[in-house]
Amino acid sequence: MTNLVFLVPLFPLLGFLINGLFRKQLSKPAIGVIGCGALLASFVVSVMLFANQLHAPKLASGTYPSTSVLFSFINISSFKIQFAFLVDALSSLFLLIITGIGFLIHVYSTSYMHDEPTEHYGRYFAYLNLFVFSMLLLVLGGNYVIMFIGWEGVGLCSYLLIGFWFKNNNYSNAAKKAFVMNRIGDLGFLLAVFWLLAKVGTVEYSEVFTRVSQLSKVDIGAITLLLFVGAAGKSAQIPLYTWLPDAMAGPTPVSALIHAATMVTAGIYMIARSNVLYSLAPCTQHIVAIIGLATALFAATIAIKQNDIKKVLAYSTVSQLGYMFLGLGVGAYTGAVFHVMTHAFFKALLFLGAGSVIHAMHHEQDIRKMGGLRKKLRVTHFTFLMGCLAISGIPPFSGFFSKDEILAAAYAHSPIYWGIGVVTAGLTAFYMFRLYATTFLGTFRGTHDQEHHLHESPKAMTIPLIILAILSVIGGAVGVPEILWGDHHLHSFLSGSITTEQAHHIEHSTEYLLMGVSVAIAALAILFAVNRFSKKPELEEATGLGKVLQNKWYVDEIYDAVIVNPLLKLADVLKNIIEKSGIDGIVNGVGRFVHYASRQLRLLQSGLVGSYILVIVLSIVVLFLVFWNQTIILQFVQKIF
Repeated sequence: MTNLVFLVPLFPLLGFLINGLFRKQLSKPAIGVIGCGALLASFVVSVMLFANQLHAPKLASGTYPSTSVLFSFINISSFKIQFAFLVDALSSLFLLIITGIGFLIHVYSTSYMHDEPTEHYGRYFAYLNLFVFSMLLLVLGGNYVIMFIGWEGVGLCSYLLIGFWFKNNNYSNAAKKAFVMNRIGDLGFLLAVFWLLAKVGTVEYSEVFTRVSQLSKVDIGAITLLLFVGAAGKSAQIPLYTWLPDAMAGPTPVSALIHAATMVTAGIYMIARSNVLYSLAPCTQHIVAIIGLATALFAATIAIKQNDIKKVLAYSTVSQLGYMFLGLGVGAYTGAVFHVMTHAFFKALLFLGAGSVIHAMHHEQDIRKMGGLRKKLRVTHFTFLMGCLAISGIPPFSGFFSKDEILAAAYAHSPIYWGIGVVTAGLTAFYMFRLYATTFLGTFRGTHDQEHHLHESPKAMTIPLIILAILSVIGGAVGVPEILWGDHHLHSFLSGSITTEQAHHIEHSTEYLLMGVSVAIAALAILFAVNRFSKKPELEEATGLGKVLQNKWYVDEIYDAVIVNPLLKLADVLKNIIEKSGIDGIVNGVGRFVHYASRQLRLLQSGLVGSYILVIVLSIVVLFLVFWNQTIILQFVQKIF
């Protein structure tokens, strides 16, 4: 069965080539069928691979599944890198998330992007297919080099999709910002790969993990830190998170794809895949946990004062990613992967629900100009509510189980971690239901024309919402913990891939108490937000601390003042002084001198025989003088030098 793994990325690649090359000849329905069909075919193969993994025998500790080698990618005397795919429990789970959620987003896009001209419609689906192909390559790669190729591919596709409407300068700048900030993280990843090659001589996962004893503590610490720099860039952690909220410039389904199924989960996957290395680097784990926790809290405080419906969800993603890194940092790798899965369900749902609202409101994104949409958008409203409850951690919705697992592991590591995590959970419930109440409850605050044209989205958009809502409700069933009379099927399924899970022992009574406190805080936050914002939405401009939060703690402005503007000024100096007056001055000066000298030498060829004879005679005289007085001349030269 694993021999079919090459089909999973192949179908999206074919979809990209066909839609990309023939976008001017194909009709919109044909483009949609090719784009969606490619993902559906990949999803079917992914399901088969996942089912095969369910029944695969467990490998002995310290052994790893073999890879499917397609060809030799780099083959030199000192090392060899295979273009190989690895199918195990971890990669097969990610395949389901990427292709399953990706397929629903593709179907949704057929309606959401229908007003685009045919050529742009084809370009859009070609980019989407290429994005999914790159993410599949990242997940399936059997070594760090193939992962890096996919890593760069999703970076390129995010640039293309965020800047899809490239004639808008703001959108183009957002795309460039995402591209540049990701390159900073990519440098860390690349250095880690070189370090591994230098020390172990291989980048194959199985060989690296079995030869880990050859690495010193310094090597492991440095490699894991460098890998984390890459993960922080791709998964939007402090200080490399500011590109993700700006990535909202792209079409809304793209936001759903980036935030739920592809790009931002890459960092989580990379660290979970490298769990053997991270478990031997406790210092790095502390850093990962602290950065994750700080990001979760910081982004949540920003989200509570945003008025753009997509910006609220964007900062929510940054915050939830922080939770996942907290899980990774405290050794709860399965909990982090579990939250990736449930987050994919409800975040895709929330973004697509936001797209449905924006579609009904004629591209209005300010929630202060909405309100009362509950009656007009019944499907969107109900499914959005399911997503809000799931992300708020209300039982028995999916987010409750995954978030609780991370919080329990954090408590076992440090009660301070748990306390900050619970406060963040309360903030999450608050800003999500502020968003919900302001958008769907109360009275409509838009224009008369918007109110007149309010309507539910077509089925191509609502059916994915319904499916994602169902998954958001029941998706947590795969990870019900033992204290709630479950078996945590996901933990046993991933045990072959995540071999260094740290056990966290907490008394059942303590765990019930932690769970109760977490749910109580979230419930109180929801009640307060609904009661507060359904009756009297925040329509006025924020002041004081609220204004600081609304302006995102002025982090972008600080980055501009400290990093961007000095770099631009340095670039101006290099361009106008060093290049124009320095390098260009030297190069052009040589050219001007040669030109001047040639013009002067040209005068010697006057065509006058008398002048030529005069020059010859003078030259002969000079030569004779030099010949007869060479001793005097040499003495003169020696005196000078």
